[in-house]
Amino acid sequence: MDAISLDKQARDILTLNDRGGYTVPTEGLYPYQWNWDSAFAAWGFASFDITRAWQELETLLSGQWPSGMVPHILFHADDPGYFPGPGVWGTEDIGPVRSSGISQPPVAASFAKAVHDRAPDQGLPHIRTLYPKLLKWHRWFMTWRLDQGMIFITHPWEAGRDNAPDWDAAMAAIDPVGVGEYTRRDTGHVDPSMRPTKADYDRYIWLVQRGKRLGWVDADMDRDPPFRVADPTITFILLRAHRDLGAIADLLGESRDEIDSWITTLEAGAENHRGPGGHFCGVNLLTSTHTGHLSSASFLNWYAGIDCDVMLKALDASFDTATYPVPSHAVTSQGFDGMRYWRGPTWAIMNTLIGRGLSDMGHDTHGERLRRQTAALIAEHGFAEYFHPLTGAPAGGGTFTWTAAIWLAWASPNAGDV
Repeated sequence: MDAISLDKQARDILTLNDRGGYTVPTEGLYPYQWNWDSAFAAWGFASFDITRAWQELETLLSGQWPSGMVPHILFHADDPGYFPGPGVWGTEDIGPVRSSGISQPPVAASFAKAVHDRAPDQGLPHIRTLYPKLLKWHRWFMTWRLDQGMIFITHPWEAGRDNAPDWDAAMAAIDPVGVGEYTRRDTGHVDPSMRPTKADYDRYIWLVQRGKRLGWVDADMDRDPPFRVADPTITFILLRAHRDLGAIADLLGESRDEIDSWITTLEAGAENHRGPGGHFCGVNLLTSTHTGHLSSASFLNWYAGIDCDVMLKALDASFDTATYPVPSHAVTSQGFDGMRYWRGPTWAIMNTLIGRGLSDMGHDTHGERLRRQTAALIAEHGFAEYFHPLTGAPAGGGTFTWTAAIWLAWASPNAGDV
């Protein structure tokens, strides 16, 4: 299919998944507004409808909690086909919108800046309104999710990489006693072999139930945590988002002293993510051990503004071993599964962040190579949630919002990247 036809198909997918002010990732499997999915959607909308792009971001930030946290799911409308729905989380008396009790990778500031840069005059009043909310969200991360200069998660879903091997050891230490019976909905939409196992899901729900018992109060959640893993996904994404938020502050004539202090903290802390092999990985803070896994998140260092020769060599190896890099778990690693959620598949959104980071830091050949290979993957195999890195076979949900969005904003030959 030619690029013009694919551009149209991508725009049609965003329109298909539009629910009037917010976009669902895909029909059925994900029927609500997801945090970082929505920020990607805004970036995609900006390629053909700037007004709708701003509406997406404004709807996302409308769910911000008094603490500053922006939830990973906003339950704008009832959908009994989804589990765990709003009743499982028990947050109805906390935020302005029914929601989950955890957050997700904070890409919103970076994409707010990108949307603004496409049409600065039109974007200025929108970004002025969003800035204090974004600042408050970033402050929440630096207050409640900072440890040794790294950002940690309290639930695997908070990383966006729900089922990654980075969480295995920490999750194995949890005994999901009393979790009770429940009915999963995800395996009714997608082949169970592509989804987390029941053992993993029991632990996911046990952590949700713990948060509900504690009322999602940050100070209470921070006492004797059963799961506390520093995550390169969020550390690197937040560091980049701080830089972009600082640029927004400059644009608005606001002081950026606090933001600059955050940047300094995360720049120093990022080195703590470096494992024994020299690459960046997660850290189980309860045992002070590196997870050791080379994942697509490991390569977000350039997106964060951190150069690294070791990671460039690892990326070259990924290009050599995967037909469609970058796999979410290295093809040569034990436990690689090319079709199971975050345990091997390639995600176009991760490629986008990695590729943009490479180009931003002067690694133009690598960045352009990744962009072209991602474009070929989508052109040949469609707008799926994720793909097998060796065969390109589509997996997970179909007609996926963020895959369509990054096609329009980055991967398409017609994309006007900003």
